[in-house]
Amino acid sequence: MLSRKQHLEAVKQKASAGFEWDLIVIGGGATGLGSAVDAASRGLSVLLVEANDFAKGTSSRATKLAHGGVRYLAQGNFSLVREALEERGRMLMNAPNLVKPLAFVIPVSSWFQKMFYWIGLKMYDLLAGKLSVGPTRTMDRQSVIQAVPTIRQDKLGGGVRYFDAQFDDARLAVALMKTVFKLGGVALNYLPVVGFDKESGKITGVKVRDAFTAHEMSLKARAVINATGVWVDELRQLDNPAAKPMLSPSQGVHVVVDQHFYPAQDALLVPKTSDGRVLFVVPWLGKTLIGTTDTPRQDAPFEPNALPGEVAFILTTAGQYLATAPTLADVRSVFVGLRPLVKQGGAGDTKSISREHTIATADSGLITITGGKWTTYRSMAEEVVNLVCRQLALRNKPSRTRMLRLEDDLPNRNPEARLHPRLQLTQAEISQAVLEEMAMTIEDVLARRSRALFLDSAAALDCLFSVRATLQDELGWSDAELDRQEMQFRALAAQYGV
Repeated sequence: MLSRKQHLEAVKQKASAGFEWDLIVIGGGATGLGSAVDAASRGLSVLLVEANDFAKGTSSRATKLAHGGVRYLAQGNFSLVREALEERGRMLMNAPNLVKPLAFVIPVSSWFQKMFYWIGLKMYDLLAGKLSVGPTRTMDRQSVIQAVPTIRQDKLGGGVRYFDAQFDDARLAVALMKTVFKLGGVALNYLPVVGFDKESGKITGVKVRDAFTAHEMSLKARAVINATGVWVDELRQLDNPAAKPMLSPSQGVHVVVDQHFYPAQDALLVPKTSDGRVLFVVPWLGKTLIGTTDTPRQDAPFEPNALPGEVAFILTTAGQYLATAPTLADVRSVFVGLRPLVKQGGAGDTKSISREHTIATADSGLITITGGKWTTYRSMAEEVVNLVCRQLALRNKPSRTRMLRLEDDLPNRNPEARLHPRLQLTQAEISQAVLEEMAMTIEDVLARRSRALFLDSAAALDCLFSVRATLQDELGWSDAELDRQEMQFRALAAQYGV
């Protein structure tokens, strides 16, 4: 059993005894979890604290693709593409249960288009080198129809097929969390940082508050990493109110519909939409995932809403390529992720901002890492922990994550024991989430340990009472606490619906 209560109590005892961690990582998304795994793999004493749940923010709301970035190749950013393709290969090797190769079909209307994309994607293959997933090939018209039976056939002149990979982002975050513990580190959710302890202007630790009990304590650390994604500026300003924002957040909306709209094993890539982005139509966990948008935001809410027109844009664009166009009534779920894009000279168009990451050290010693994307989480983590080791004069502590197998056990799914006909969720999966994966709330189970909310928000609501009963039996939550969680989840499910 992976018990938050027991590990939190152990941390409290260490704090009372004046224990000093080598490293405290703030943020339980891809970058924070990756950094904690990397540090623990080197033998550092490491504690990760997350204000909400692991992968609560951006890291559970991706397009579920581990990719080098075909669009970045078109922008000429070869170094980013090469790094991402190498890391894609490592994800496939290190978490083979959670990351799988996926073929993509690009439909074309002319021979010129076919050659244009084939040449570009052959370069993509070359940049991947020995870690290539599969070869790029041209397709005639009939081959495209065979691969994508529901594609619109008017103006279809053939296509190009290339390979990337697919993964479940929230499940990979859980795998990273478990790996932290396996390596001797500690990761705790629902433990927000509310302040910093300092001596002579330098950070010596963090003040945290238990989200469930409001108990506060100070935790000593030799180094602190701020890996809070789109919220890094809030933490930087908690350290220094005069810190200037470094992010230009944008949001990406995803729409989920039933599988019959796209009963294919290969994904579909629309290479250029009317707003200059790419659009993916991807088979995912028995549903069809369509996205995404790129809309600048001035704020960074924990639960961003799709803005007016974003869902309509996705459905309209998908309808230009699918024989049966999904409508608003067909949408099972809508989810929105925020991208932590690093500002570049006041660029107003977030599509043009690089997805590369940035590491910055404040005068207080607070190390901030932000930007990047899921695919490069491991290399980002290695780079920032290298910096920590240099600053702490820790020599002979190399990263061991390049070939580190993650704790990527899959949830227990028996098709005959499903709780809802439109979901794969079982009672065994709920129990596993609570007992072995540190799920603390109804939302944790239905949004991230399973993906029920993301796949079908109405069906997820129908499973609420099974989750509630398990939480009460295993964690001893009171009726009042579970009433609070239920109210929050019902509001969230309404937001994910249309």
